[in-house]
Amino acid sequence: MTASHEATAPGGPRPPLVEVARALEDDARLDGAVDALRPLAQALVADDARRDLLLGRQMGHALHPLMTDAPIGAWMSAVVLDLVGGEGSRDAARRLVGIGVLSALPTALTGLAELAHTDRRTARVGAAHAAGNSVALGLFSASWLARRRGHHTKGVSLGLAGAAAVTVSGFLGAHLAIARNVGSRDAAFAESLPPDQRFGPDAPADAVVA
Repeated sequence: MTASHEATAPGGPRPPLVEVARALEDDARLDGAVDALRPLAQALVADDARRDLLLGRQMGHALHPLMTDAPIGAWMSAVVLDLVGGEGSRDAARRLVGIGVLSALPTALTGLAELAHTDRRTARVGAAHAAGNSVALGLFSASWLARRRGHHTKGVSLGLAGAAAVTVSGFLGAHLAIARNVGSRDAAFAESLPPDQRFGPDAPADAVVA
């Protein structure tokens, strides 16, 4: 069985989510957020050791996609327990929500580090992605607190809202990683990347990021 990959015909309608991503890329109203985040991102990668850690130099490629599995996996597992686990799974669901909250913080740092070398249109989507993740983090943090205080139904509702937010933000993250090729990697694997996103012994001498 073979797979068929057909691009949208020239002049034909684009899928709605493509239009959403393109609209974010073109939305200059996001520039204020980009300008606020960019100095933080550049400061994170200013130190060589910290840059190498956050960008995954020892692995040979970006660390951020791997890190996202921890909070998303924990949160979605908690949601599944909320929906089908019954009363006996409440403690486990609360712990999973907490694990997701704690792991989201270092995950955010690795994502912010990747923002340091993006162009403005891509960075606009990155800012929206960061905002979505912040909303999800806030909702799951509130969910954990509600559960901790014995307000299980409220905690579940907040968790479901957080899951919706992280799903939307996940679409934007996938757009960045796949459609816009954001993600540092070793020069041995970097044929498709511009020089400033390469690192390692084969990187160009003027490569300054990653």
